[in-house]
Amino acid sequence: MPTYEYKCDSCGYLFEEFQSITDKPIEKCPKCNGKVRRLIGGGNGFIFKGSGFYITDYRNKSYSEAAKADKRRDKKIDKKANSPTEKADSKKNKTPKSPEK
Repeated sequence: MPTYEYKCDSCGYLFEEFQSITDKPIEKCPKCNGKVRRLIGGGNGFIFKGSGFYITDYRNKSYSEAAKADKRRDKKIDKKANSPTEKADSKKNKTPKSPEK
């Protein structure tokens, strides 16, 4: 059930009410019996339900270290592939095309 926020037009009192979606909006202020209006709320970001967090929600230290090592290895491979000597070697290995007839 959502929580609705109300504001009194007479006294300016702000209050929240936990109501079902099908309930009628509150019309009177609980302090001065003045007219209230329901405000538009941003809503709640998320709600935690259940017994809590699980061990599988977070990776262990060895997994994190292996992932970092993989990133470093990938960067080294990328640097080597983009080096000028690698590009020159790849041009040497290409066979020239024969002229078309």
